[in-house]
Amino acid sequence: MTQTGNRSLTDKPGKCKDYKEERAPSERRMAKSNKIPKLPVQQLVILALCRLADPISFSSVFPYLPEMIESFGVPENEVGRWAGITAAVFSLSQAATGIAWGRASDRFGRKPVILAGMICVMSTGLLFGFSRNLPMAIVARSLAGASNGNVGILRTTVAELVPQKELQPRAFSVMPLMWSIGSIFGPGFGGSLADPAAKLPHIFGNRFFREFPYALPNMVASLFFFIGLIAGTLFLKETLETKKHQRDYGRVLGKAILRAFGKTKKQDHPFGDNEQSASLLKHSRMSSTSTMDDEDSFQPSDTPVKQRAPSYREVFSRQTNINLLTYTLLALHSVAYDQLLPIFMHHPTQIDRSSNPNVHLPFKFSGGFGIDSDRIGLLFTLYGVSGTIIQFLIFPPIARRYGVLNSLKVVTILFPLAYIATPFTALLSNPRSQQIAMFLIMLIKCFAAIFAFPCTIILLTNSAVSLRILGTLNGVATSVSAIGRATGPAIGGAMFEVGAVHGWAILPWWVLAGFAVVGAIPVWWLVEMDGFGGSGDDSCDEDEAETPEVPHAEEEGTQQPVVMGSPKVKPREVPEVDESAKGDEGLLSTSNLLDQMGKSSGGPVAMPLRRGHRVTRDHCP
Repeated sequence: MTQTGNRSLTDKPGKCKDYKEERAPSERRMAKSNKIPKLPVQQLVILALCRLADPISFSSVFPYLPEMIESFGVPENEVGRWAGITAAVFSLSQAATGIAWGRASDRFGRKPVILAGMICVMSTGLLFGFSRNLPMAIVARSLAGASNGNVGILRTTVAELVPQKELQPRAFSVMPLMWSIGSIFGPGFGGSLADPAAKLPHIFGNRFFREFPYALPNMVASLFFFIGLIAGTLFLKETLETKKHQRDYGRVLGKAILRAFGKTKKQDHPFGDNEQSASLLKHSRMSSTSTMDDEDSFQPSDTPVKQRAPSYREVFSRQTNINLLTYTLLALHSVAYDQLLPIFMHHPTQIDRSSNPNVHLPFKFSGGFGIDSDRIGLLFTLYGVSGTIIQFLIFPPIARRYGVLNSLKVVTILFPLAYIATPFTALLSNPRSQQIAMFLIMLIKCFAAIFAFPCTIILLTNSAVSLRILGTLNGVATSVSAIGRATGPAIGGAMFEVGAVHGWAILPWWVLAGFAVVGAIPVWWLVEMDGFGGSGDDSCDEDEAETPEVPHAEEEGTQQPVVMGSPKVKPREVPEVDESAKGDEGLLSTSNLLDQMGKSSGGPVAMPLRRGHRVTRDHCP
């Protein structure tokens, strides 16, 4: 407690121990400007480019997957089961390797693992496009899933870039936004470019595209991977604490290219973007406690800090476990729904329901829309456009106003309603009304998913006990959610086959609705944690650091004692201060003054300061 007259200046004992007189107004303005957190926009854009190719490659498979499986000689009634198996092996392989990818990012750094994952996914996607039979396609999808560990690592990178809680709805919506944008282009590429020799024989009627009818969509998707690889190699910054100070030759080349085109900017701070480094150095629980009087006075060490691997007890807290369960069940029913939609819309319609003895409306019926991959691709493209609008314009303000957890609780109610209504669209009289009704239901599901996934990710990230374990935690999240993404399509495909054989079209959709109801239950046990950007004990705000002015004395020239220490102990009498303890213009130097008062340790120290001067913290570890 610092006292002056009838005023008191509050401080947290034990947090900030070194003080110095504030000399320049420019320093005060600089401290005040750094107080407002800002998004590292450039790095988020680069991460978005690295993320974009993955949803394009993933969603481009949906429109043509039923036709592709049929082209391998699979009977029509078994297409749903094999489509579910193809999706399941992708997610099972992802579950098997998700933790390993997360551990690798904690050891080798976020950037190299992200780039390696992109190369692997691009290669396995091309392998899937060149598949000649069903076993080869399944193996290719399995390898693609094993290579796809970037989801959790990109999420970890965003968390390290943006620890401030108030910015997280915007920052964490970037990756789902890229998924929505990729879901616009992916189905369009897949639906229009699949089997190009049959659709555009005058352009693609050569032997190559007749032999590999589904290679072209994957070749186009690989171009997006290539763009992301170039952007990530040249401009993406490392965010792992133990690796980010090392020399990055990719970024050195990127700066050289920018200089060649006259796009150079002022020299980067050694710790990256100003707002990024400030937030990380301030909020990271494993950051150094070095004194930083001036940004230019310290340089990063070439020797990386060795840290032990996080234990499973650190990773699996109670709230983390509830978040992981919620995320897994969400992935199970949401991804299964998206996988079943193209199968349902491609399935032939049921004729003469009124005279069919196996039809008992409103629940016992079968059939789909009977539309081709072009039409399915168009519906999924509109689905992606709607998701982008919701992600960009609706989600951030609502999440900021009502809270992440409250938003999640509301949207979990929408999933089962959309799933239950889906199969009844096949009962409408004409194809146009069927597709319009289907699109409206897809919009409801899209709204719920756009809110649910980022909210769950934010809650999961903020449940971590330390930034040090985020790589492993998101690797675990990728693995356990991949189990849900594998289980959901497998169950959905099997239920679709049973429903098609026995005339129960509602069976797969109502099973998914049951999973959605179960998945909504643990949401009510969740607690919204503060995360790493809050004003907790391990951070000192600028408002606390800057103290009010010392009031004027009653008489001219009277010095007011400012006491540092316990407020319950009365200050000792001010000792006589030698003139050598004064600095420029007769002002007291804190270090010299403390040297003079060294013998009076053991109680609070009275520091005489001239009126109008303020005491600020030298540093806040």
